[in-house]
Amino acid sequence: MKSITIKGSKRESVGKVATKALRNADKVPCVLYGGENPLHFSANELDFSKLVYTPSAHTVVLDMEGDQKVNAILQDIQFHPVSDKILHVDFYQLFDDKEVSMDIPVTIEGSAPGVMLEGGTLVVSKRKLKVKALPNNLPDFITVDISELRLGGKISVIDLEADAFTILHPDNTVVCKVRTSRASMVIEDDVEEGEESTEEGEAAGAENASSEG
Repeated sequence: MKSITIKGSKRESVGKVATKALRNADKVPCVLYGGENPLHFSANELDFSKLVYTPSAHTVVLDMEGDQKVNAILQDIQFHPVSDKILHVDFYQLFDDKEVSMDIPVTIEGSAPGVMLEGGTLVVSKRKLKVKALPNNLPDFITVDISELRLGGKISVIDLEADAFTILHPDNTVVCKVRTSRASMVIEDDVEEGEESTEEGEAAGAENASSEG
């Protein structure tokens, strides 16, 4: 998995006044968990753009003023409800021999016959899946092959290959499916109504003919 480097500065004070001053300077208060003690630091808000505003998953190298580098993953992030500015970020330190949980993006591969040939609509229910793995086994993405997916078919977690990691969702969790499109449903309804009207017309005609006779 690709890594993004974020340069951090250790915080001497973690009070409200110091936190407000950091945000006014376009810096983000952060905490690194997973080690012996939580590590409080700050980083430039712009440094988070490639980590936060992307559908891809990344690990992080936290460069603490050049004298300490720590491998980590993004654990939690808080945004301002109005401005969407990043208010706070939590990281979790990675260790080669310790499994971690992380949301991994789902990538759809292939063309579904249920869509191309049968007029269905592909519905992706899960854009990301939470997995658990050793850091070196964390995938960049989870590939879902839909090349054999017919109308009414679905792909669930149990159908996915996950040898090097564990998907932390129930086996019956639907990742994607092909359902009947609204347009085809309307056409089918119209045909059925037309058939009923024709049958009613034929029955009425028969009754009229018998009464005339």
